[in-house]
Amino acid sequence: MERERILKIRDLTISFKTGNGKVNAIRGVNFDLYKGETVAIVGESGSGKSVTTKAIMGILANNGSIDSGSIEYTWHDENTGEAITKDIVQLSKKEMQKEIRGRKIAMVFQDPMTSLNPTMTIGKQIMEPMMFHYGKSKEEAYQKSVELLKEVGIADAEKRMKNYPHQLSGGMRQRIVIAIALSCDPYVLICDEPTTALDVTIQAKILELIQEIQKKKDLSVIYITHDLGVVAKVADFVNVMYAGKIVETGTINEIFYDPKHPYTWGLLSSMPDLDTNDDELYTIPGTPPNLTQEIKGDAFAPRNQYALNIDLRIDPPMFDVPGSNTHKVASWLMHEKAPKVEMPESLKKRIEKMKKEGLIND
Repeated sequence: MERERILKIRDLTISFKTGNGKVNAIRGVNFDLYKGETVAIVGESGSGKSVTTKAIMGILANNGSIDSGSIEYTWHDENTGEAITKDIVQLSKKEMQKEIRGRKIAMVFQDPMTSLNPTMTIGKQIMEPMMFHYGKSKEEAYQKSVELLKEVGIADAEKRMKNYPHQLSGGMRQRIVIAIALSCDPYVLICDEPTTALDVTIQAKILELIQEIQKKKDLSVIYITHDLGVVAKVADFVNVMYAGKIVETGTINEIFYDPKHPYTWGLLSSMPDLDTNDDELYTIPGTPPNLTQEIKGDAFAPRNQYALNIDLRIDPPMFDVPGSNTHKVASWLMHEKAPKVEMPESLKKRIEKMKKEGLIND
């Protein structure tokens, strides 16, 4: 069966004007999202994960601008079934608000307490998007809101409709945010670290809930996270971001079991593990680059113990990993003339252990 592409991002470049100068936050990002699939975007804080998805939603800060590139979004007309493709970058704020945001692409944010309006009841907040986008009557919107609350696992739904956000626990608030995101039946759900503000047991339940809803409604999901444990549970494909660029992309198995970029090695090595015998947890040396300054060569080179001379001069292109259609790496180590470099021995052992334990949910 042929995969149906919903989102096609090409050469996306985004900058912000600040008091310290222009920040080149996103530097030529490319990726695709297909129907029913989950793509995870991982990387350190400040790597550009959230900025990329805010551009998709059309909610960049006022000082941000898309300098180049396209975000093509494809959906089917509700009446004729005909495929329609529009470049989100070219749409006006009014068109984004009416056509796309909330209606076709919805977002679940990191902290439910800042996403919810503290002065409005839960019911009103779930009903509002349906009444705005589809012109539903209060009665229709109320009934669907009660159904949504039941769908996201909230007991006594009618009573909860009258509650305010402060009267609910963190896990319940995040369920409410998911219900609001699903209220207009979007095709794409963007989850920006949806479990960061929750404790571990609730985290697992929220991830399960999102997966259940995805299967039921055939949604496409973009996960933003720096928690690789979450990625292993939910993703089909992974994009590893560093300093506003995607440095490695592939299926979940390729990234976890056969990583090629030294930055991905660092991320996987720094995952906490109960069986680690080392006195200290591994950390990637150095700090991310200052994006207000022009970056010459590979942005990761100053932190990369395997860096070659060419890394300091020329930014590497995306190399295809032999034998795979999906695995691509932006590293000069993949060049045919580059010296052969193996991943650290400790990481090899960790990957072997992950394979035995079946860390990844296939």
